[in-house]
Amino acid sequence: MRDDWQSLSASNLGRAIGDGEIDPVELTEAYLQASGAHPHRDRIYTMLTPDRALAEARAAALRARSGQRHGLLDGVPISWKDLFDTAGLPTEAGSALLKGRVPAEDAEVLARATRAGLICLGKTHMTELAFSGLGLNPKTATPPNVNDADLVPGGSSSGAAASVAFGLAAAGIGSDTGGSVRLPAAYNDLVGLKTTHGRLSLKGVVPLAASFDTVGPLTRTVEDAVHLLAVMEGAKPVDLTGAHLSGKRFLVLEPYSSDVRDGPGAAFQSALDRLGAAGAHIETGNVPAIDEAMQTTLMLFTGEAYGTWGDVIEAAPEKMFDRIRERFRQGREVSAPEFVAGWQRLRRLRQDWARETAAYDAVLLPTAANLPAHAERLLSDDAYFVAENLLTLRNTRVGNLMGLCGVTLPTGVPSTGIMILCPPMAEPQLLRIAAAAEAVLA
Repeated sequence: MRDDWQSLSASNLGRAIGDGEIDPVELTEAYLQASGAHPHRDRIYTMLTPDRALAEARAAALRARSGQRHGLLDGVPISWKDLFDTAGLPTEAGSALLKGRVPAEDAEVLARATRAGLICLGKTHMTELAFSGLGLNPKTATPPNVNDADLVPGGSSSGAAASVAFGLAAAGIGSDTGGSVRLPAAYNDLVGLKTTHGRLSLKGVVPLAASFDTVGPLTRTVEDAVHLLAVMEGAKPVDLTGAHLSGKRFLVLEPYSSDVRDGPGAAFQSALDRLGAAGAHIETGNVPAIDEAMQTTLMLFTGEAYGTWGDVIEAAPEKMFDRIRERFRQGREVSAPEFVAGWQRLRRLRQDWARETAAYDAVLLPTAANLPAHAERLLSDDAYFVAENLLTLRNTRVGNLMGLCGVTLPTGVPSTGIMILCPPMAEPQLLRIAAAAEAVLA
């Protein structure tokens, strides 16, 4: 593959295809060859899909030559997390429990992307059934972190992030239930968009907790995230023209922004300083609603996850990594009255959050309070695994509990991100702020 292709954003690749500078078939062949020859190929991709990819590329090339492209990303090759159904191909959600599962149809978001001309390169590794923020999976594979192969990549969309970070896909599509797009994006210096729950279709997406599951892209740029969101929802892209930070009011959320380790803390403060210098007004404060939600409604995740997968897990518990299995089993003790009361409480707390943050354009916090953990130590040290997993997910979970949309941006310090959170369905506002922040932080 030409070196400059691997460094180009999906949007710039699409522009080059439109200008006749890049042929989609040649581009797809180059990605397939680079992926097949990569030393971490089997840790990143569960499988490549060359027959499908090349057929789609040939169709994209014909459209490009005849001036009938479906959009900016027509002919651009991307990867898909292995919980998006692909017709006639295995979709196993990182779990031996689902080995041999072959769906008959594509997931709706994959079908939309295909109709828009995007090329499916293959399926990427992930945490078992998407239930961990670390990205560790000893049952199938643990993808490498782009900054240090001995560290975890973040999860659960671990392979999606690695495919982009290592230049083996122009973008990756993942899912986010408690941080699973934003964490691997931050740990691998990418942009990661968590969409509002319900904005993008979950049809054909293997669930973890369907009440919280969301679909989102992992990309090199905010512009790429904008166009992939538009493709997957069948809408026009958000207009980023004139995006700026001047006069924007941001709330830095305590204690989630200060109770962090030194590396992410320093990177976050540096990012804040640059946003402030660009004209943003930054205030610090806390929102009691999220503190209460963290203490009282986390059982909603485990209760729904175990309700969804309990029978499958207990039929063959030995097929699961024990620490993931025990996370699921925490949901066994959640009663129906507790679950109903928990959702009633969470809906009230979401209203409180909306009221208390209404004066701000966005809420800011470090994407993760820690740096990526050491993979081998996680396997040998139970206490380390539990502590790192909980801390890794703490900040991103704010967005899922409060039902928000959010994006993580690289800070410029390896494996650290700054997270921007906006109200539900406010993706246009979020992405314009993110584009302006990206320009300042680059």
